[in-house]
Amino acid sequence: MVLTKEYRICMPLSCEESLKLTPDQLKHRLVDDIDIAFDELSNKKHYKKEEDPKFFTSKKTNRGCLVEGWRDMDKPIMCSYKLVDVSFEVWGLQTKVEEFIHRSIRDILLLGHRQAFAWIDEWHDMSLDDVRMYEHNTHQETNKKLNINNKTVNGNCNTITIFENQPSVAILD
Repeated sequence: MVLTKEYRICMPLSCEESLKLTPDQLKHRLVDDIDIAFDELSNKKHYKKEEDPKFFTSKKTNRGCLVEGWRDMDKPIMCSYKLVDVSFEVWGLQTKVEEFIHRSIRDILLLGHRQAFAWIDEWHDMSLDDVRMYEHNTHQETNKKLNINNKTVNGNCNTITIFENQPSVAILD
């Protein structure tokens, strides 16, 4: 099972403040700080120079190219805190599978946040309603391409729960 909790804010807070972690969660967590400009993508086939924050400059906002230390110099910045809890309780495979899932999620987040920065000219002028409509349409198009009817994938039930106006929680089982 993979449980993801997310919280996005416009200025950095500590992870403890943003995710409201319990003392036990704080004791066991591993913090992985992702730098969209200087962390390398593990799979080079996804690399596109035009989506690299070190080389991209927005025509609408004039943000970019990001340089070493950009998080300390550029304001405002968006911080996205995610708590990813992975549980794969199969003897002999648990550690390897859980590490693989964490690496994969990290790669997805790094690529997605790099793209969000590089595509800023496409979404910068959108209202919240525009964004929600865009997300809805993209969700429908993706499901059509994957031949998903929103209820089952290859006969298995996948549950995705998103709570409006709260930190997003997605549960995949």
